[in-house]
Amino acid sequence: MQIGILYSRIRKDEKLLLAELRDRGHEVTKIDVRKERFGLESTTADVADLDLVVDRCLSTSRSLYATKFLDSYGVPVINSPETGDVCADKAKNSLALAEADIPTPATEVAFTKETAMEAIEEFGYPCVLKPVVGSWGRLMAKIDTRNAAEAILEHKETLGHYEHKVFYIQEFVDKPGRDIRVLAVDGEPVAAMTRSSDHWLTNAAKGGETKSFDLDDRALDLVERASAAVGGGMLGVDLMEVGGTGSGEYTVHEVNHTVEFKALDSASDVDVPAKVVDWLEAKAAATADDEEVTA
Repeated sequence: MQIGILYSRIRKDEKLLLAELRDRGHEVTKIDVRKERFGLESTTADVADLDLVVDRCLSTSRSLYATKFLDSYGVPVINSPETGDVCADKAKNSLALAEADIPTPATEVAFTKETAMEAIEEFGYPCVLKPVVGSWGRLMAKIDTRNAAEAILEHKETLGHYEHKVFYIQEFVDKPGRDIRVLAVDGEPVAAMTRSSDHWLTNAAKGGETKSFDLDDRALDLVERASAAVGGGMLGVDLMEVGGTGSGEYTVHEVNHTVEFKALDSASDVDVPAKVVDWLEAKAAATADDEEVTA
């Protein structure tokens, strides 16, 4: 298999993936998007003979544009630009989950600080204000009082980027000190872990303690449906338990399209990079079969 890795920085996740691919004898082309150009008909990147390109871009904007161009050249990309477009935007993510009848936190979007304040007051305190684009728990705020809401909204309104003018507000879910991250490939879980913290943000990137987690039937169903709702691929599906630990009831608050897995690989007995490469091999074989049928 000849596979391309689209990246802007090689992190531990990419090193794990690269090592597994090379151990199996696959040819790997690393594509640093910072050094390439993408035209309407071709790119400076060497992609002509690749069976697949895996998007591992750290930057959301680079990821979305580079995958869109590669897809236009007929290069198979994981994840697809359509999936990336939905997952990269929290509002689109929430809409996709709701339209698929998947339980997800109550959410509203407003475009001025006045209408955002109205939404916050209706949600009541605490509630959560998130950037519509972002990861690792950055710039997220748990709002406990009206004074805090006014200060945060004022601050966001003065920021330059248009995305800060989109106020994405959610109900606060009283989770039991943890949430659940599932790495899934086309809806099939590879492994799952809990991320626990005394802080309301439990992301591993924020220092949350990780532990392997066994998915029950309800969680398995939600992971499969959430994956399908955003277009499938290699995804990180994030769930919160509603009603306490072991309640068996969940809400899906987000699906991530350039999912990190180093923490999951450490927390789980599953060889995560090996399972991912198993899936990549199957995707490449299926793509080759489709091309032969078309020819």
